[in-house]
Amino acid sequence: MATFLYKLGRTAFRRRRLVALLWVALLALAGVGAATAPTATSSSFSIPGTEAQRAFDLLEERFPGAGADGATARVVFKAPEGQKMTDPAHKAVVEETVSALKSGSDQIVQVTDPYTAHAVSQNGSTAYVSVSYKVNAMELTDETRDALKQAGENAQGKGLTVEVGGDALQSMPEQGASEAIGIVLAGFVLVITFGSLVAAGLPLLTAVIGVGIGVSTITALANVLDLGTTTSTLASMIGLAVGIDYALFIVSRYRSELADGRTKEDAAGRAVGTAGSAVVFAGLTVVIALVGLAVVNIPMLTKMGFAAAGTVVIAVLIALTLIPALLGFAGDKVVSRKQRKGTAEVSDKPNGGTRWARFVIRRPLMVLIVGVLGLGAIAVPAASLEMGLPDDGVKPTSTSERRAYDALSDGFGPGFNGPLMVVVDGDKATADRTVSTIKGLDGWAAVTPATPNKAGDAAMITVVPKDRPSSTATEGLVHDIRDATGDDVLVTGATAMNIDFSQKMNDALVPYLALVVGLAFVLLTLVFRSVLVPLKAALGFLLSVVAALGAVVAVFQWGWLGSLFGVEQTGPIMSMMPIFMVGVVFGLAMDYEVFLVTRMREAYVHGERPGEAIVTGFRHSARVVTAAAVIMIAVFSGFIGMDDQMVKMIGFGLAAAVLFDAFVVRMAIVPAVLALLGHKAWWLPKWLDRILPNVDVEGEGLAGATGETGAAKPDLVKV
Repeated sequence: MATFLYKLGRTAFRRRRLVALLWVALLALAGVGAATAPTATSSSFSIPGTEAQRAFDLLEERFPGAGADGATARVVFKAPEGQKMTDPAHKAVVEETVSALKSGSDQIVQVTDPYTAHAVSQNGSTAYVSVSYKVNAMELTDETRDALKQAGENAQGKGLTVEVGGDALQSMPEQGASEAIGIVLAGFVLVITFGSLVAAGLPLLTAVIGVGIGVSTITALANVLDLGTTTSTLASMIGLAVGIDYALFIVSRYRSELADGRTKEDAAGRAVGTAGSAVVFAGLTVVIALVGLAVVNIPMLTKMGFAAAGTVVIAVLIALTLIPALLGFAGDKVVSRKQRKGTAEVSDKPNGGTRWARFVIRRPLMVLIVGVLGLGAIAVPAASLEMGLPDDGVKPTSTSERRAYDALSDGFGPGFNGPLMVVVDGDKATADRTVSTIKGLDGWAAVTPATPNKAGDAAMITVVPKDRPSSTATEGLVHDIRDATGDDVLVTGATAMNIDFSQKMNDALVPYLALVVGLAFVLLTLVFRSVLVPLKAALGFLLSVVAALGAVVAVFQWGWLGSLFGVEQTGPIMSMMPIFMVGVVFGLAMDYEVFLVTRMREAYVHGERPGEAIVTGFRHSARVVTAAAVIMIAVFSGFIGMDDQMVKMIGFGLAAAVLFDAFVVRMAIVPAVLALLGHKAWWLPKWLDRILPNVDVEGEGLAGATGETGAAKPDLVKV
């Protein structure tokens, strides 16, 4: 592979104008496709195989036109102190709002009058209007959302406190200023790493081009493939992360080859042949992790995974072709001013990475114990992980949704923010028995009479829990209803759907881990031609992910240091978080593993002893891996500054995971384990050595391709 990529890199360098033109043409084509494609009007969310989904399907069949899985909203009215919502003046404002809502959009199914629907609190201080829509929140038009907001604003100025909540207002979170700071910090890190604005700009430029092509393609196909806005968000985040990483490693290797006296064309070929080989296999691990999301069997996640994987493939192709082409245009400007003047430090001179590696190989056992115990201590809270989907109760108090949530909780009880919908597949007698059965259970605040359909063969029952939607008590009530009733009774609604979604994600975690780690183990065995190195890589990754989950639980579930990260209300951890972290962080962790350890193996294959190979790997790669990790931490930390709790949690979790994996696992535990293993680290059974193809990631075959004499290959099977 190294020989093929070497030739590809030289060709791209020589024919740089053609290569650059082709990528610009692809970007333009994708941009035109995105601009001319019809706007995506659907982004369906379904969870096949769950009871909540079966109930929604039954509702659509037996109650046609009811918008069973449609968006909902609640306009909450609160009277001034000492007054009641039943006062004639306040009642007139509410009835005026109901009329405005009914005529505000043709996407509305029903608007309830609180005075006829018993939606006024016992003390009369609070009332709410429920609004049901034909379509889900993603399909609501801007005009419909504006009409909802306008109705609330019009009522606000007439002596009442009015707040609007519900998933009908669901929208993409606004960008925080700290995210921009994170990207700026990434630019500074690149400048410091390379000492050249041109070299620092290349990774950012190529990453943006790759993300532009990927996201534009997703936008162009969104309507055809039913892709939601979250699909392009994930693809852009992953594409930017790996795009910067891959370009960073190839540019760094190119500068190293120039420092060794290579010609520019030969240096470009060697950079792509060596670092490019690592890019290919690092990209494959990310693709495996993202495509593996299909194991969860949730269509939305599967599409997100495949779309993000496609963006990663584009990032790999850009790194292998566009980077060497742009290096040809950059000329001498890609190296630092000191290197151009001939005053740069010799590449073999000890640096910070060298000194750290020598410290580790002198005290490997101590470093290993401290690293493992430290991450183990941080991971302890993960044992108390509670998963769910955060509701409006965890949003900032500055939002109308949070204030509406609190007003409903104060006036009616916290359970009114997450009512359960019980669907009975049977006649009125069966529905009445179901109502009696539910009333015999604990944990409910209200149970409405059964509402039959026109045919009389199905009915709906609304159950209001005593506790808030995301509580364990509400989850227990859902399970109790399901256990106490027969197969012809199904529980659904947003709360039940969230519970089923969390359970499905939890059930899929172990199979997903087994698939991703198993396939990556095979891939890394092929790359490193070793059994113990891939095993160590996988175990180290699991340790860093569990530690990151522990940190997330401590901050967002327990509230430790919550004020520092803007956490106003603790709650369950987003159910997607574990699998999402595994998929994203695994790819990035394997990036660092491949780039760091392939340089060690390259030195070992060319004759150095195990300890010397570790030092050589750190001398050449530690600074670049550190820069890549700092950039990712900076970018992910930017999401912590956003108001949305889910986005804040994702940013914190990913930043913590990269911090632990890059600086504790890859920089400390990995060299400590390799130092303790010595030659055994590179052992491979003879029978397996004969079976595995030689992909030559370390570039040993380049000696023949360039007419140089390579060093003798050590015996890797003798221990």
